[in-house]
Amino acid sequence: MAFSPRARVLAAALLLGLCCGIGAPAAAAAGRIDDGLEVTWGDGRGSVSPDGQVLTLSLDRTSGSGFRSRDTYLFARADVQIKLVPNNSAGTVTTFYFISEGPWDVHDEVDLEFLGNVSGQPYTLHTNVFAGGSGGKEQQFHLWFDPTADFHTYSIEWTQQHILVLVDGTPIREFKNHADRGVAYPSTQRMRLYGSLWDAEDWATQGGRVKTDWSQAPFAAQYRNFTAADASSSSASPAAAGGYGQEMDAAAQQAMKWARDNYMVYDYCADGKRFPQGVPPECSMP
Repeated sequence: MAFSPRARVLAAALLLGLCCGIGAPAAAAAGRIDDGLEVTWGDGRGSVSPDGQVLTLSLDRTSGSGFRSRDTYLFARADVQIKLVPNNSAGTVTTFYFISEGPWDVHDEVDLEFLGNVSGQPYTLHTNVFAGGSGGKEQQFHLWFDPTADFHTYSIEWTQQHILVLVDGTPIREFKNHADRGVAYPSTQRMRLYGSLWDAEDWATQGGRVKTDWSQAPFAAQYRNFTAADASSSSASPAAAGGYGQEMDAAAQQAMKWARDNYMVYDYCADGKRFPQGVPPECSMP
């Protein structure tokens, strides 16, 4: 995957830019969204509304666009509200993710990628975790609402104990830190938050069988209410930063089970064809 189209987009963005408190807000930079985020590529295709509240990314046949956070983080909670590309979004990918900015072959990353689809068909939320350059931990979900009709909150909580992905405060994925048992976990490299809208028609929609309809361009996705708190900051209290170091309580675990039972559409831990010799060891760790 290091030289996939997606990897090239991420690398370009880096060069250009170079439990849990379920539903708890992260410490925020008040005011304009560009107090915390800056558009880094797209030649004018990324913009901030005059009132500073909404950042819009657009995509046409020539280019997509993207942003990055002004700060880097070592263990953090990040929340953002996104309204995804409406109507026929096939081939498009809207992202929000943490990534380290050192050498690619040892990079850390926590991905949220929203894979577009033809009108009337659901988006796929693709999640993945990389540690030391190694990923392959994909889980995918459909959503229980239309993510193009309004803004919804997507959150990543990255702590010393776990990585948690939440949608409107509902946890959908937990990746625990089992580094003491030989499972790589991102814990030493500071990461920056990035977002992008780009074309991946070769794989994004139904395995690449459905291509981008450029007659619908320009495509646009909107971001607002970005907040982030660095757990290593002296000003980030555990409560303000989303409950660092806490285990999910029974209600949160039940909410995650509901989401996974009803909306998870792919789990690498259940892919026997991909792992004929046995799934990765973390899949059986509590």
